Amino acid sequence: MKQQIRKIASFFMALVVLFSTMSFTIDMHFCGNTIVDTAIFQKARSCGMQIQNPSSKACAFTKNNCCRNKQLVKEAQEEIRAFATEISFEQHIFITSFIHSEKSLYQGIDKALSFHLFYKPPPFIRQLYKIDETYII
Repeated sequence: MKQQIRKIASFFMALVVLFSTMSFTIDMHFCGNTIVDTAIFQKARSCGMQIQNPSSKACAFTKNNCCRNKQLVKEAQEEIRAFATEISFEQHIFITSFIHSEKSLYQGIDKALSFHLFYKPPPFIRQLYKIDETYII
């Protein structure tokens, strides 16, 4: 059970790292104050009510365009990728020596050898709670 929880947690952490380093664009089309279409990674479709040629002299009056497009852009985070590739030579030497020393630290320990199996506690001579007159109530 504990291992399954670790796998699920590591999967969600990988998703967080993936989505924090990925860039994307959300494109929205508004007609007046109401949203008509929303699209991710592409351009939103229009409602067809835009003024096609606002510079035409055919009309004596000017039309107001009620439609507008809005884009939300989430840029990628570059610090994570840049940090992983910039390890100096001194840091590399420190990491390899640390791993080697930790690895060789536990090689000589025998797992079957345990000293506490043959330990005999000291003899119980007096009951200290009677001498100090301290009782649990």
